[in-house]
Amino acid sequence: MSVLVGKQAPDFQAVAVKNGAFDETFTLSDLKGKYIVLFFYPLDFTFVCPTELHAFSDRLSEFAERGVEVVAVSVDSHFSHLAWLNTPRTQGGIEGVGYPIISDIHKAICKDYDVLAEEHGIALRGLFLIDREFVVRHQVVNDLPLGRNVDEAIRMVDALKFFEDHGEVCPANWSPGAKGMKPSEEGLKEYFG
Repeated sequence: MSVLVGKQAPDFQAVAVKNGAFDETFTLSDLKGKYIVLFFYPLDFTFVCPTELHAFSDRLSEFAERGVEVVAVSVDSHFSHLAWLNTPRTQGGIEGVGYPIISDIHKAICKDYDVLAEEHGIALRGLFLIDREFVVRHQVVNDLPLGRNVDEAIRMVDALKFFEDHGEVCPANWSPGAKGMKPSEEGLKEYFG
């Protein structure tokens, strides 16, 4: 498993589906200057996946308030994505999801982010927080049966913004409104004092 934290995010150009239309030339680096939450999911028309796609979509305004673009990727075709987007939530579909869903039918993006479960030919549940300079600042990869927590993704965005704004690090279980810590021995003593 590659650790991409601290490195430039692997760029890609691929077909995306958003708002019922195809974008034949979606390029991730076009989002440089914004924060990006890029997440991979195994397959369209499955079981845990729609719960995750809806969970991110239901909180899209909170990501937008923080200047974050959300982008999803799977190995399905853009035609499959469109069909799933046209399927109501009550029937296991993702109708109403409002962020781009990328087709990685050749599995190149999954390989670049090292989330391809080769034995299954699908992506693991990888999530990458990319900063405004296009550097990966956080990554987490879950096994196929383990859905993600959107609250944690938002908390990580808040922690990164806190660090950038204040120069203080975020100790364990930090959340907005909690105190940070100066990254020094003195700061550690002050934090515990």
